[in-house]
Amino acid sequence: MALPVFTLVEANYPNLSTQGQLGVFALLGLTLAFAGPRPQGSRTVRLADLGLAGLAVLVCGYVVVQSEEIFSGLWSGGQALGDRAGLETGADIVVGVLGVVLVLEATRRTIGWALPILSLAFILYARFGSSLPGWLMPHRGYDLERIVSQTFLHSQGVFGIALKVMFSYVFLFVVFGALLEATGATGFIVGAGRRLFGRSTGGPAKVAVFSSGLLGSLSGSAVANTATTGTFTIPMMRSAGFRPALAAGVEAAASSGGALMPPVMGAGAYMMLELVEPQVTYLQIIQAALLPAILYYLSIFMIVHFYSQRVGSTVVDAEAPTRLVQWEAAVVIGAIGTLVALLLAGFTVFRAVSVALAVVLLLSALHRRTRIGWRRFVEALTGASYAGVPLIGAAACVGLVVGVVTLTGAGTRLPSLILPLAQNNLFGALLLIMASSIVLGMGLPSAVCYLLLATLIGPILGRLGVVPLAAHFFIFYFGLMSMVTPPVALAAYAASSIARSNFFETSVAAFRFALVGFTLPYMFVYRPQLLMLSASGEPAALVEVALAVGLAVAGIVPLAAALAGYLFGVLAVWERSLLFLSAALSLFPGGFVFVGGRDVSITNLVGVGLVVAIAVWRATRPSR
Repeated sequence: MALPVFTLVEANYPNLSTQGQLGVFALLGLTLAFAGPRPQGSRTVRLADLGLAGLAVLVCGYVVVQSEEIFSGLWSGGQALGDRAGLETGADIVVGVLGVVLVLEATRRTIGWALPILSLAFILYARFGSSLPGWLMPHRGYDLERIVSQTFLHSQGVFGIALKVMFSYVFLFVVFGALLEATGATGFIVGAGRRLFGRSTGGPAKVAVFSSGLLGSLSGSAVANTATTGTFTIPMMRSAGFRPALAAGVEAAASSGGALMPPVMGAGAYMMLELVEPQVTYLQIIQAALLPAILYYLSIFMIVHFYSQRVGSTVVDAEAPTRLVQWEAAVVIGAIGTLVALLLAGFTVFRAVSVALAVVLLLSALHRRTRIGWRRFVEALTGASYAGVPLIGAAACVGLVVGVVTLTGAGTRLPSLILPLAQNNLFGALLLIMASSIVLGMGLPSAVCYLLLATLIGPILGRLGVVPLAAHFFIFYFGLMSMVTPPVALAAYAASSIARSNFFETSVAAFRFALVGFTLPYMFVYRPQLLMLSASGEPAALVEVALAVGLAVAGIVPLAAALAGYLFGVLAVWERSLLFLSAALSLFPGGFVFVGGRDVSITNLVGVGLVVAIAVWRATRPSR
């Protein structure tokens, strides 16, 4: 419980410096990573874990003591740690080396090998930069003391922007989601989906899309979302006529988009507050995220609808609730409504979510069914603590990479290498960034993938004239899409284990259901009105937004029909091919002509005309 209590108190009533706050935050997170429960292990292993936890307390506590004014009597040489940059003592360097090793090991334990290996590669790059060939961005190289100082002891590494975002924003939302779940919010959201769609064709799959979108917004984790809702929705979809792999694919695709859905979203949204230049507000971020998230879920909903009609999916949810559970609804709506209202009123994110937490506790206490007793309260906070440990470890490990990038200047030189590869062509640069995001995202949490790419290659899109917020959303989306991209596809892996389906077949199905998620980033880069922004980054006119949404829908519907193979009947191969073509023409602008005082895209007009023609053709033909 110490981790959420400290974060809530210190975020709202700070008594420590930023370095001190993050030092205590990392201390608690790393200690849990080593001293937390493990499924197996001998007594010797357990003692070793406790020893590592003690070292984590030592090194992070050292950073806190050497940074806080209250401990000035213990400062080496009478100077704070930040004031002796370049003049570090031997004790500083020893603590720094131990800190780097502990961060790498804690991250390996909590999220696997990928990020620690990447961080080690960057550290080696900093050390041996003078020996690298020209195409690997050589530099003069730095000694161990300078690398350790940059990556652990000061504010540009472990205790930098990544950990700050986790402390100030992300972890509070982890606590928020844990307490909401303790009140029965999960049951309410699934019940609401059953109420809306349970008796319609393909109802179980539509329930999965609806509930995964709402729950994913609270958790921000595709895998956790899949595990939570999939245990209920996947068996329902199988009973309705969906093959196991397809049922798991629907759930994985729907869960992967949860972090795109306002108002909570995933950790990447909060990182944008620190990374986007010129600076944006949280309200601007959730406003920009709204329409693409709706379009993403509309596409999955339409694919599910068309596929259900094609296979003749039966209605199996005959016991769909006739009314919603009123008090659970009051808690969920009251908490999220309070959060949104405070953000609209201009409250800071951490203050808004803190008040929303208080509203959850207050409303839940008014009814025995939602009341969070002391035991459930402790369990919820304990669960939130362990859920936050991988985020803290990953953020600290990303800090190592960011520290090296800042030290070596790699962030300013990488664009000069990628731009010639893209030949100053926007589409070429987008393809390269998409590939980088998906490859990195296969081994990293999506928020970590976003932070790395936004730091390394985010400025490239700015040089090519892309609206800054659209550029960051482009990177963020593809980090999330790695959750359903074979061969890794972690969300599909979780869903296939529930459905007992073939993993590769499930990941391919999830990729297909989420395909619009791969086109949306290109759509809002070329048409920023989907983010409610003009080409200059200012708020877009309502008519421009409506036109952009209309064209997007005109592309999404034929794409969904083509993927499902159904539109007023089973489609032939040539009909599906034409629908794919019409979707492509509708989604992407090109060949403008000036009509009625505005530029009109010829490709969009042809695409819309083609889908209308096919729809009329199919509607007047006998169903196959």
